[in-house]
Amino acid sequence: MKIQAAVLQTVGAPRPYQQSQPLLIEELELDPPGDGEVLVQIKAAGLCHSDLSVMDGNRPRPVPMALGHEAAGVVKAVGHGVTDLAVGDHVVAVFVPSCGHCAPCSEGRPALCEPGNKANVAGTLSSGAHRLHRADGTTVNHHLGVSAFADHAVVSRNSLIRIDPRLPFEHAALFGCAVLTGVGAAVNSAGISAGQSVAVVGLGGVGLNSILGAIVAGASEVVAVDLDEDKLKLARELGASQAFNSGNADAADRIREATGGGVDCAIEMAGSEKALEFAYRITRRGGLTVTGGLAHPERHVSIQQVSLVAEERTLKGSYVGSCVPLRDVARYVQLFRQGRLPVDRLLSRTLKLEEINAGFDALADGKAVRQVVVFD
Repeated sequence: MKIQAAVLQTVGAPRPYQQSQPLLIEELELDPPGDGEVLVQIKAAGLCHSDLSVMDGNRPRPVPMALGHEAAGVVKAVGHGVTDLAVGDHVVAVFVPSCGHCAPCSEGRPALCEPGNKANVAGTLSSGAHRLHRADGTTVNHHLGVSAFADHAVVSRNSLIRIDPRLPFEHAALFGCAVLTGVGAAVNSAGISAGQSVAVVGLGGVGLNSILGAIVAGASEVVAVDLDEDKLKLARELGASQAFNSGNADAADRIREATGGGVDCAIEMAGSEKALEFAYRITRRGGLTVTGGLAHPERHVSIQQVSLVAEERTLKGSYVGSCVPLRDVARYVQLFRQGRLPVDRLLSRTLKLEEINAGFDALADGKAVRQVVVFD
């Protein structure tokens, strides 16, 4: 079938993207779903820093590539062997397909699925196949097994979670990435318990979800840290007890003083080595620093090595919020429906597919939390 999709032609295009147009809206040929695959009509797809990091070259991926990985839609057809999804089901896409059989999957860590990671790096579906082509036969690569900036997508069954059909698509889309990664970092990776103090450094869509996750986990004190005053204001409205602008030279000292020597857990979601070093500085002796921000692979962190030992500190990575999507998406949706996880407050605006380059300008400038492309 023929579809409309936003295709990345080359990486490292100059800003503003609205002028350089690194993403072009193209008509592509989408093959039918193969074994274990599903055709999804995309209804909403969020703009995420993981997309932006492919565009600017921070996350090298093969091009041309149809971008987009945070999405919700409706099942339109299923391939051979798919028996637990049916036409008409509402689904959320998860950007790491989990095979269920490799060592990480067997250990309950599907975010680290080895075949899934291999396929994501190669730009294929988890089967190793490509289902996107141009009219001249040129292969177009898949982004994280989803390629959601399109009106339809063929994805692996292992990339999809069935959801409550009452959930609006523009909200549902966020559960596949921003919510899983942000809330999961607080609840799963950090294992925050009632009464602990928590700081979140970097208040994009994922970082603000970490704020929400810390609150729902029962943290007694939640400290928001960012360079943008509007995001700090939103964090306070969402329930953060204190907020600090990290651009101030004494910000780390002020946070340590305000929290009695540092927080029990600091979560870094800015994707910057400087932000991670800041998060480590504001973590107390014996505390935990979690990083879920994706920095450029050539960036390195400088920390005082002896503090890991003499202060019994822990530095931990978090990918996809250490989530088990089949379990956690349903839990987080339930919390949203109860009003305890107000994910809808993070939606900055909705866009048409043709506005996507301008949307990424706003994201790169830090002027939006979560923008969502909606399809009729």
